[in-house]
Amino acid sequence: MHLLRVFFAVVFFAVPGVTTGSAQPAFGPQGAEGEPNRLQQWLVPSPDPGTPAHAVLFRPAGDGPFPLAVIAHATTQNVLRRAQMPQPEYRALAAWLVGRGFAVLVPERPGHGATGGKYLEDQGGCDDADYARSGRATADEIAAAASFVRKQPFIRPDGMVVIGHSAGAWGALALASEDPKDIAAIIAFAPGRGGHANDFPDQVCAPHTLLSAAAAFGKTARVKVTWLVAANDSYFSPALSRQLADAFRNAGGQVDFRALPAYGSEGHWLPETEGGVKLAGPDLDRALKPRSPTPAKKP
Repeated sequence: MHLLRVFFAVVFFAVPGVTTGSAQPAFGPQGAEGEPNRLQQWLVPSPDPGTPAHAVLFRPAGDGPFPLAVIAHATTQNVLRRAQMPQPEYRALAAWLVGRGFAVLVPERPGHGATGGKYLEDQGGCDDADYARSGRATADEIAAAASFVRKQPFIRPDGMVVIGHSAGAWGALALASEDPKDIAAIIAFAPGRGGHANDFPDQVCAPHTLLSAAAAFGKTARVKVTWLVAANDSYFSPALSRQLADAFRNAGGQVDFRALPAYGSEGHWLPETEGGVKLAGPDLDRALKPRSPTPAKKP
């Protein structure tokens, strides 16, 4: 698939401070750095040329270059809920990564919140959901944002890590076909689509289709995936998640599946909180250890 290289070519001339069209704002930083962890608003490319994606960038102290970690957020099929979504930041997870030497990009994909635009990753109706197409569309969106930021002088071009949550993690599975030189590791928190069908917990739209799509992603996978799910996840239960991971593995993908203890009242939101990140910390360290990132220096 080589999405990262494709999008690198597409955005090669989109340099910070240069507008990409008469009505479009410039890609790159949109203001000064702030706190915590040098938080800065950015605009980055998306697969839709008319919809620049809003993003938050966090960095360690210093000039770098830093390895890049990209966090891909969850979604919903509900149009109103997507429009009202606050910009995803994953501050606790980002702080954990910054503390280990990463620059962290959290792009908001088209069809959500302030980014707006067309919802490119629409899976379709519950009975005829196309989970493979929606996952690949999400992968395209992650790749477009990451390819632009990887060109920045403070980012190392190699050793990128993708961390996805829910639908964002589903898109990360589709990125597992990339060259391991481009993506060193993928960490997927409760990957899937179609959870809470009709707003009912432990109900998933067309689970057989979801399993087939997981196998399709596994067939072309080249990057190892660490698959994490909390015991009390009512969107994608540990039992279903293990089936999905097995389908991915049996088709050829490499998976380290880990069931985490129950967290809070709904384990699906574990990666969004400080306590959840602390709970997942040992498994995150294990997933990142082979690539040996450089710890962040204190200012």
